[in-house]
Amino acid sequence: MSVLLIEAFYGGSHKQLMDLLQEELREDCVLCTLPAKKWHWKARTAALYFMQTVPASTNYRILFASSVLNLAELAALRPDLAKLKKVLYFHENQLAYPVQKCQERDFQYGYNQVLSCLVADVVVFNSAFNMESFLTSIGKFMKLIPDHRPKDLEKIIRPKCQVLYFPVRFPDVSRFMPEHKLAHLEKVIGVKSNGDAYRSEGLPGQQKSRALMKTSDARRESGLCEAQPGLCTTQHEGPPSPLTAPASLGTSEASESTNPCQEEDKQHLTFNLCNIASGRDYQQRPLHVAWPHRWEHDKDPETFFKVLLKLKEKDLPFHVSVLGEAFTEIPDIFAEAKKALGSSVLHWGYLPSKEDYFQALCMADVVISTAKHEFFGVAMVEAVYCGCYPLCPKALVYPEIFPGSCFAARSFFFFFFFFPET
Repeated sequence: MSVLLIEAFYGGSHKQLMDLLQEELREDCVLCTLPAKKWHWKARTAALYFMQTVPASTNYRILFASSVLNLAELAALRPDLAKLKKVLYFHENQLAYPVQKCQERDFQYGYNQVLSCLVADVVVFNSAFNMESFLTSIGKFMKLIPDHRPKDLEKIIRPKCQVLYFPVRFPDVSRFMPEHKLAHLEKVIGVKSNGDAYRSEGLPGQQKSRALMKTSDARRESGLCEAQPGLCTTQHEGPPSPLTAPASLGTSEASESTNPCQEEDKQHLTFNLCNIASGRDYQQRPLHVAWPHRWEHDKDPETFFKVLLKLKEKDLPFHVSVLGEAFTEIPDIFAEAKKALGSSVLHWGYLPSKEDYFQALCMADVVISTAKHEFFGVAMVEAVYCGCYPLCPKALVYPEIFPGSCFAARSFFFFFFFFPET
């Protein structure tokens, strides 16, 4: 067990990544976690907990942790772990994370992440947007210190940084896809109607991402995410593909995915909305919209539901599936919208079964993001994998992930995109 995996917030995409690493590394790793509850307390106190609970071992060579953990504190509390090659993975960064009010931003969370980067040997981000928004915010962030401010931290941290798109195992969803979606996929990427090519051939970049997740004896001395030409580092033409091999669906927690819209020449595929929305059995059905995001303010559910309620007022037919996970505090708009939307709602709430989750996405026509924050957009690209047409802001990580035809800038983008005549 040469790799020590530590996750202070073991849920959602954090859990998905650790589970994938554990599956790939098998007996060569040990995983230590805390449950995905009370995020703020995990960020403040996880290092002290792991100081007491991480088993000592002379076999460790690499420590891999997400940026929720204060790595500097853990390294100080456990000198034996400080000697390891330390890889820090950023799912999100607190310097660019939106807050409802400026004064609500807690300096300590961003400060912890800066300290962790200074201690780490390798710092990995799930997108170039995530990396740049963090690095370029360090200087401004440190100006919040009243006096005796540290200098040139970005210059110290940047050489350690690289981009590695979030790795995912795509499931075989062909049995859930309507006939018109399978026909369209066959046309644009050579998918057969029985789904065999969709399942077995994979998508560009799979082999590279899969190889990166495996630690061989030859690489253990140099580190888990050692730079490779065209794979990890941002000094090359671009980040690696986020894809790994398709996986079978189970009944566990719904997974998150990545962007399948690439060809061998690395040019994005563009999906024709008319083709996706067509099909003999679907031509007369209302448009089915999916919103598969966390039920929190940074995903801006208010804008999304404001548009849907406007459509409802005009008696324009549509169906909606509001998926995604809810936590302790749920914005009031969700209860209000559910009541107001009435029979337009097909699915409402988190679907813990992978089969149910992907089936809901396969039956939808369009996936919408109104996010104020997105560092990768797993739910969006997951829906695209299931044949949904994406509409998202021309901001955040989206220009990095999707072709320009998916973008809309207005608050009422959905309304004006689909119903310009009204």
